[in-house]
Amino acid sequence: MSDQATGSSRLSNEPKRHDFLNGIVHIFLDNNFSIILIVVSVLIGLAALFLTAREEDPQIVVPLADVMVSMPGYSAPEVEQLAATPLEKMLYQIDGVEYVYSMSRENQAVITVRFYVGQDRERSLVKLFKKLNENQDVIPTGVSGWVIKPVEIDDVPVVTLTLAGKEGESHSLRRVGEEVVQRLSALTGVSRAYVVGGEPRTVRVDLDPQRLQAYALGPLEVQKALQGANVTLSAGDYTRNDAVIRVEASGAATRPEQLRELVVGVFQSRPVFLKDVATLSDGPAEVTGYVRHGWGPSRGFEAPEGFPGTELVGKEEHGSSEQARSEGDIAQPAVTLAIAKQKGTNAVTVAESVLKAAEELKKEVIPLSF
Repeated sequence: MSDQATGSSRLSNEPKRHDFLNGIVHIFLDNNFSIILIVVSVLIGLAALFLTAREEDPQIVVPLADVMVSMPGYSAPEVEQLAATPLEKMLYQIDGVEYVYSMSRENQAVITVRFYVGQDRERSLVKLFKKLNENQDVIPTGVSGWVIKPVEIDDVPVVTLTLAGKEGESHSLRRVGEEVVQRLSALTGVSRAYVVGGEPRTVRVDLDPQRLQAYALGPLEVQKALQGANVTLSAGDYTRNDAVIRVEASGAATRPEQLRELVVGVFQSRPVFLKDVATLSDGPAEVTGYVRHGWGPSRGFEAPEGFPGTELVGKEEHGSSEQARSEGDIAQPAVTLAIAKQKGTNAVTVAESVLKAAEELKKEVIPLSF
């Protein structure tokens, strides 16, 4: 009995053999490896949170490009039949293309080529360029040229700002918006910044048919004179006193007033100036679209500070803003400033920097009347 008891006690004192999983559990229970692993996991998570770029849209790679074809002198049906349809069939032969569709109108067409999701963007664009260059002999003779414009998700604006004013101030709004866009485009992480709406500044030349006939001139001669005067050519250079001096022949007008004295022809051995056959005006261009801003039924909603869609005004200006909104619900002329970010950058950081810069520009560039 004593031998059996001794044997059983020896068996109970011997360490038990563990399988592989139990051994892993004992490793975490007997030392501080589990604490170290938790700390490392937290640090990796924080690094991923602050270093990973946050996007406003999912970064799905969908190669897309617009082929803008110029075909002057042709109607929309002719452009579709002679240029758009043949190009659609030709571009659909590219490997990896999912859809090809086009839009035709007078003098031009736009053919959109969309590749499958996940296709390499650079390789897809190379295929598109290669296909067009290889088939120049089958492209209709009426096509004067084309432009390929790639489209990607980062072209979508992450921030839009609206400047609103009184009726008749669309041109002034556009000028202020262009100045603001120029300053915002210099911010870190901004790729594209542009203005939508308003009338840009232009110098309008209105030809007088009777005066043209009196001086034996035609509109094409005036056009060629304007095009020839708006160039700057290099006339060479020479060395003098250990310095290289470059000579340029410049006839480009730097001010609208200079166009009045432009020579557009000769009549009876006397020069004919542009002011003799045309009326020049410096101001807004012809209206091609409208952008309006108005307050809807939810204008009394109190949003928290920094909420998207709120006004960029201070507390001292809140009263005047409320008064402007209560004066009427009629939509006012406005321009929209669209800002897109660079690829791979943090959309939240870029948006915050743009809004902060806009606050400063409101005090320096934007008039108080806007």
